[in-house]
Amino acid sequence: MSITENLARVRADIYDAALAAGRDPSSVRLLPVSKYHPADQIREAHAAGCTLFGENRVQEMAAKHAELADEGIGFAVIGPVQSNKVKPVAELAAELQSLESLSLAEKLNRRCEALGRRLPVLVQVNTSGEPQKSGIAPADAVGFARSLQGREGLDVRGLMTMAVFSHDEAEVAACFQRLVDAQARIRDAVGGGYDELSMGMSGDFRIAIAHGSTCVRIGTAIFGPRLNLR
Repeated sequence: MSITENLARVRADIYDAALAAGRDPSSVRLLPVSKYHPADQIREAHAAGCTLFGENRVQEMAAKHAELADEGIGFAVIGPVQSNKVKPVAELAAELQSLESLSLAEKLNRRCEALGRRLPVLVQVNTSGEPQKSGIAPADAVGFARSLQGREGLDVRGLMTMAVFSHDEAEVAACFQRLVDAQARIRDAVGGGYDELSMGMSGDFRIAIAHGSTCVRIGTAIFGPRLNLR
């Protein structure tokens, strides 16, 4: 199937999952993940109505931004950001979904304030507890949220997580529920906000939508197997 056909199927699945959860389908946005996929495939998805794409690696995001930005295509960084990659994120990214440390927040905030922009960000939370995954611990969510207050270069919009990879739906659902619980604690502590919950990928987005996801990050189901462009 073509990328256009895959997108139509994924959108229909998101629509059905939202209705099954008693939600408005328009409350769930689709972020196609274009990591390791070439510009021509991104252009095809753009022609089918997608304007923002997820990239794990800052270097790859910057290269694609240089090639595609004039075509109305933007990129959200969804992978870890090293300190030496703060400048391109602040200057080029439309969104960062993987804010995971105070030091990164401070560097990004300084850079964005100097640029006169507010970068939309989501805080990454490690709800599976797996050591190989990035993100703050759920127990640290309130303290971290408080530390972000007053940073004018950052527009903190919510939380992001990756569930455990498991065939046990209860295990996956528990990860998403931990993010929902963290969101509730943060809202109680800081007085609202944090409306975005980015959770759910190709294999588990239906479960994520049932638990309140507002953004699903879909790669394989749209673009097929990844091509390593390095």
